[in-house]
Amino acid sequence: MLDDTLLADPRALAALDSGGVLRSAATAGAQVRSAAQGAAEAGVAELAGSRPRALVLLRRPGASATSTGLLAALLGPGVAVPVVVAETTPTWIGPLDVVIAHTAEETDAELADSVVLAVRRGAEVVLSAPGEGPVASAGAGRARLVEPRIPVPPGLDLPCALAVGLAAVQALGLVDAPLDPLLDALADVLDGEAERNQPGHEPFMNPAKSLALRLADHTPLLWGTDPVAAAVAVHGAAALATQAGVVAHAGAVTESAVSTGLVRALDRGARGEDIFRDPFDDPDARAATPPVRLVLLATGEDDPGQVTLRRTGRGWPSADVAHPVDEVARGTRHATVLRAALLASRLDVAAVYLGLATRTIEPA
Repeated sequence: MLDDTLLADPRALAALDSGGVLRSAATAGAQVRSAAQGAAEAGVAELAGSRPRALVLLRRPGASATSTGLLAALLGPGVAVPVVVAETTPTWIGPLDVVIAHTAEETDAELADSVVLAVRRGAEVVLSAPGEGPVASAGAGRARLVEPRIPVPPGLDLPCALAVGLAAVQALGLVDAPLDPLLDALADVLDGEAERNQPGHEPFMNPAKSLALRLADHTPLLWGTDPVAAAVAVHGAAALATQAGVVAHAGAVTESAVSTGLVRALDRGARGEDIFRDPFDDPDARAATPPVRLVLLATGEDDPGQVTLRRTGRGWPSADVAHPVDEVARGTRHATVLRAALLASRLDVAAVYLGLATRTIEPA
């Protein structure tokens, strides 16, 4: 059960968070800056001027699984080269291809084998991984290794993975943006989000606390109204599972809206429940699953409600909407990237608050 008094008490939160998970979640901006510096030192910019036959994004467990989907969504269908998302290096890999991989697990044997195959075949490899262990050794000095410099608990390394990926695709000319201004702006946006979500702020001033309270004792439905937001939703579901032990449904609103069981649950929730019903006296109510809570995520310029109505033929007025146009104004250059990273960070911190308030995150 959620202890909501914890979220209003910074000292109690600090005492419970003896492992410093909240502090780690607040390092998103610092992770981006350190990853940008590491990518520069690893020579990622030297990829400039080459046009790969294919860009291979290796999806590994942890933040890598969501960062690859997010990076692929950010590149979009109009990218100039084929983008392949795979668990392991494809057998057709060759010297005209580029491989990007991220892991927080230095002993990932499958990734080590994939790196060995890629470098042996002459492909360019950009690897974000710890500097010690089989994965780093697999590059044998031929992979462009970017070592994470800010240690964080599992699942909170998405900013590092995303920054390294953006550095690589920008060097390849697949993102129309000077690298330094883009990553600087990304780090600044994430620093601003960390400031809003600090433990000392009350829930009405803290969007992550507010979101945690809204999702508590519910089954979250995280539906993206655009492809990038759908990728962020997948990350949010992973964050809730990792930090709070909460099972959530995530996906694109166009696909999710045809899940008739979920739609019926939403409609039942919109009609409301009998305020006089006592769940403790109702065995059926005690056995029921938690009610659903819909959160519409958006990274584009259009109003999420209008997008949902246009694409699905109906809207959900009771849905929560996460569309950070106040933090990243409409018309901002590369607003989609900035909003996506901000929403991912907000979901990370909300999941941590929920994990602490339900005591799912155990003291160190």
